[in-house]
Amino acid sequence: MLVLSRKKGETIMIGDEIEVKVLSIDGDQVKLGIVAPKSIKVHRSEIFEAIQAQNKEALSGAIPDFLKQLKKK
Repeated sequence: MLVLSRKKGETIMIGDEIEVKVLSIDGDQVKLGIVAPKSIKVHRSEIFEAIQAQNKEALSGAIPDFLKQLKKK
C-alpha cells in the first residue's frame, strides 16, 4: 500500500487518466474529488461490496438452473 499525505487542494494521479483531489477536510472527514474516464467505475467500498454480493447471489441461482437444463438435454 502506498501512503501519501496531501493537503486541501492537492491532488494525486493514478496512471495517466485518474486524478484524486482533496476538496476539503472537516475534522475526521475528508472529501475527495475523483476525475476518471467514464469507462472506469468508481464506487465507495461499501457499494462495491454490495454489488459483488448481489452478483454472487445472482450467479449462485443461475448456475444450478443452467446445470439442470443441461442434464435434461
